Order: sequence, then C-alpha cells, then structure tokens
Amino acid sequence: MSHLIPIVEFAKRLVQHHHISATIFIPTTGTPPKSLVSVLESLPENIHHQFLQPVNVDGLPKDVRVEFVVSFIMQASLSSLRDALSCLKSKTKLVALVFDMFAHASMEVAKEFNLFNFLCCPLSAMALSFTFTLPKLDEETVGEYKDLPYPVQVPGSVSFHGPELMAPVQVRTDEVYKEYLLLSKRLSLVDGIMVNSFEELEQDTILALPGGTPIYPIGPLIRSEPSNGSDWHECLKWLDDQPSGSVLFVSFGSGGALSLEQIHELAHGLEMSSHRFLWILRSPNKVSFASVFTDSSQNDPLGFLPEGFLARTVNRGLVLPSWGPQIEILSHEATGGFLTHCGWNSTLESIVHGVPMIAWPLYAEQHMNAKMMTESLCLALRLEMDENGIFRKEEIEKVVKELMEGDEGKKISKRLKELKTAAMRALSIGGSSMESLSKLVLQLN
Repeated sequence: MSHLIPIVEFAKRLVQHHHISATIFIPTTGTPPKSLVSVLESLPENIHHQFLQPVNVDGLPKDVRVEFVVSFIMQASLSSLRDALSCLKSKTKLVALVFDMFAHASMEVAKEFNLFNFLCCPLSAMALSFTFTLPKLDEETVGEYKDLPYPVQVPGSVSFHGPELMAPVQVRTDEVYKEYLLLSKRLSLVDGIMVNSFEELEQDTILALPGGTPIYPIGPLIRSEPSNGSDWHECLKWLDDQPSGSVLFVSFGSGGALSLEQIHELAHGLEMSSHRFLWILRSPNKVSFASVFTDSSQNDPLGFLPEGFLARTVNRGLVLPSWGPQIEILSHEATGGFLTHCGWNSTLESIVHGVPMIAWPLYAEQHMNAKMMTESLCLALRLEMDENGIFRKEEIEKVVKELMEGDEGKKISKRLKELKTAAMRALSIGGSSMESLSKLVLQLN
C-alpha cells in the first residue's frame, strides 16, 4: 500500500493536468485486500487498473523477509505483465511504463515494447541519493555496513552510521541486498526517475543527485480520497470534542508493530505525560514489521494493554485497534503532534498538514528518515533508547511534553507551518512539482 498510493496519486495528476490516460497493473497472490480495492475503486474513470495473474508463494520459506517475497512476486508476474501490455497495445497508443522500485525487472519488458521506462520512487530524495551511491559503496566496503568504522555520507544530506542505513542493505550476503544493489545499478539506465519529494523540502539533496538521469521531484504524493468506516467516523467525532492542537496522534503505519514490553512502556509514557492522545494500536509482535493483513478480530483486541490503562485515560485518550483514518486525523484541528514510525508517506502527510513529529523508526529506510527529520530538516524530536533497545516510559513522557508544550516543540511547529505552505505552493499551478511534472510530460512527447 505504501508504494501503491504514490503511483495512484501520480496517475491522477497526469490525467487531471495533462490528459494522459493511465492503466495500473497490480501483481497479486490471490484475492486483494479490501484496503487496496477501496483505493482502486476511487480512481477517476480514465485511470484503469488490472490485477495480474496471482502468484503462488506457498513454496517460499515461512521466515523469508517481506522484501524478498515482494521481489519474488514481481519477478513471477513479468509474463503476465507482457500479456497485459500486448492486449493494451492493441487498443491504445502506449508511451511509457512506470514501475515501482520492487518492479525494476520490468525494465526489460519496457524495452521489448519500445516504451520509455520510468522509476516511480516512493521514498525521499535522500533515500534515492543513497541508492545512487550504493554501487561505489559496495566496491569499497569489506564486511557488513553495520561494522563500518566511519559514517556513510549521503550526497546533499546527512551522514549515517552503518546500523542506521536502510534494512535492505544491512546483510550483504542476503538476497534482499543483492536485489537492492541490482536496482541501484539500474538507476542510470532508466529514462527518468520520479521522486516523492519537492524542492522546498530537500533542495540540497535534489541538486546533489547525479545529472545523467532526469530526476523529477513531483511530490508530495499523498492519499487524497477520504477513508471509509463507521468506527473511524466515531474517532473523528471524538476529536471534534478536543481543544485545538491538544491531541498527540500515535501510529506506526500499516505494517509497524511493537513488542508487548514496548507497548506497555508507551502506554505508561502517554499516561504519565497527561496529554491527550489518539493511538492506532496493532497487536504486539516480536518483529517490527508485521503482516498488514494481521487479523485483529479477536473479542478483546486491546486486552494486552496494561491493566486499568483504558479506564485511567478514558477522559483524555482514545485507542483504536489496528486501523484509523490517518489523513483525516492529521488534518483535524485538534491534532497537535504525531508520534510516527517515519515511513515516508506518513512523514509527507504530516508535513502537508503542518503537524510536528516524534520520530520512532522501525524498519525499511525509516531510521534514515528519522535522522534526516531530526538533524537536518528540524521536523521532529527523537527518542533515546536504553541499553536494551527499549524506549522507556520516562523518556516517552519527557519527549511528548517537549513536543506538545516545550520550546523545541514550538520551533518545530513553526517550521512545519512554513513547509505546509511550501508544499501547497509546490503543487499549485506554476509550482516546482507541477513544473517538474510538465517537464516529464514533455519528455514523453
């Protein structure tokens, strides 16, 4: 979902502003989840979608990493993609194939059909800049990146110690690393790269990107249609009753999960802070990336919370199991802060709505995002772990109070208001992102 949404929003902009029709192909392993279907059903009439033939993943090991599973599905879908493109070519004039980072193997299919091939990068310009540097880093490095005695400088951005680098590159002997390295080597072969960022946010990094491949900053690409769900409307009614800017929104995205111990520490920290909160809470998990299809339909989906927590915080807190309307919550007047896993979609949504953040990274490139947000862009406060890798309740209490009422929180809030205006300006007619999109369309003609 986090990769599909930027693709969908990009297609909407093409259709709305440049009258180019689009068809979105979606690889599957069976019946698509309702959340995905709801996004696709909201598309304008001139944006079509087609599910490719389901891929059987039953033979994969149960403990295989999710990035490998997605890459496997993409590779196994190439034949179905060829058939779909052949059928589409018989009905309309095909110009370009836009592919996600996981689907870079489809470049070969684009060549077969004599199409432009464009990468739609759902990550930040910083993450893209790092990806460009990976081949050289791979040649120069012996052993694992986590053991590097020096930080890795990302052109145009901050530097990162080995353990802070994105999850796909942490184990160099892993198939996931080999796949990401292959993607990095292919960046110079594409006809252009759309990046989900905008000049006013990451100007230095965008300028530092290599000049050989056309780069189009066309962000922020965030979900624009409203969410559905009767339970969610209830949470928005609850927000209506809260004072302006008083609520801390807590969410770790569609796949983020915490251990039971960490959930208890977070609950106690929120309670100790005495601030209002709206918490989207998934069931505890030993790994930080849980399946987005985890079933939360048990009779007591919040029974794992500390005893008495819900009763003690009933007048200033609301906890929703598993899901919530994030865009609507962030855009609500009562929301004054966002404790986030630093996924790039969530970060951009917070920027667009001017909500200051607390960074709590979990997986993927989120640790890199968190460092950039706290050290370079000044959009978030950072929590400090103890020696056991746990954020303790006292630390959570301290940082929540600083964000919601302290001087640092006020500085971040001011910075976010400026960026909110800049994001709106970038997406307006003549703005930097709209001009970038126009240049991309010129390349197609």
